Amino acid sequence: MIPLARRYGGPTVRYVLLSVFALVALLPTYVMFTGAFKSQDQFIRSPFGLPLEPSLDGFVRVWSAQFPVWFMNSVVVTGASVILTVAVAALAAWGFANWSFRGKSGLLAVIISLMVIPPVVLLIPLFQVGAQLGWISTYRLLILIYIGLMLPFSIFMLTNFFSTVPGSILEAARVDGASSWTTFTRIVLPLSKAPLATLAIVNVLWAWNELLLALVLMQSDDKKTLMIGLTGFQSRYSLDIPTVMAGMSIATLPLLVVYLIGQRSFIQGLTAGSIKGE
Repeated sequence: MIPLARRYGGPTVRYVLLSVFALVALLPTYVMFTGAFKSQDQFIRSPFGLPLEPSLDGFVRVWSAQFPVWFMNSVVVTGASVILTVAVAALAAWGFANWSFRGKSGLLAVIISLMVIPPVVLLIPLFQVGAQLGWISTYRLLILIYIGLMLPFSIFMLTNFFSTVPGSILEAARVDGASSWTTFTRIVLPLSKAPLATLAIVNVLWAWNELLLALVLMQSDDKKTLMIGLTGFQSRYSLDIPTVMAGMSIATLPLLVVYLIGQRSFIQGLTAGSIKGE
């Protein structure tokens, strides 16, 4: 059966459809960013129009509240949890991919199976453990939990990639007298920019946007993350649309920056060659 896109215009129809889907996906982002620079009256009169008289009042009101504290809390929690997760996952994946030891397959299977456990079922046990340790409303509790939740997928992804590193590269390193650690840090990691960048982006998106665990475990006002703050922030300023849009815009900007930086590393990792023809 001939595909509809090929029957009715071929590539042109596909490009038009993709353009329409892209515009639909980008429309909420456009409304959010443009609405942040409008006044309340301007937004009501023309929610989809450009801000003809840009105003920063929404950003001023946002930054005068506790928004900076929530923002820095999210930066600390997300940054620490993602960096530690990628580091631990890379070390564990290197061991699974290159070392032979008893029970390796079973241990890897158990780690992978943890990916299917939803965080909500762990909420009460984690809260009880945190309360017993006196770690409620502390960075270390949320960071450790985020690391534990992100590690299974991270180890699984990096193990699959490390297993595809050409054996001739590793053999050449061993012949030259390189230790396993030297091979890992000097050869494997530079060749792994693409999966490491992709993994970091995925983990940053999850940790930055996570709400349920942070809402329960970070009860102190000065330790709330940005997503918790935005939840109450929208209720407080529900009638002040530009202020809400300004807060959401500021919360989105770090994700855009991380994506752009990670995308550059991703492309560099893909174009970096190892052995010609392999």
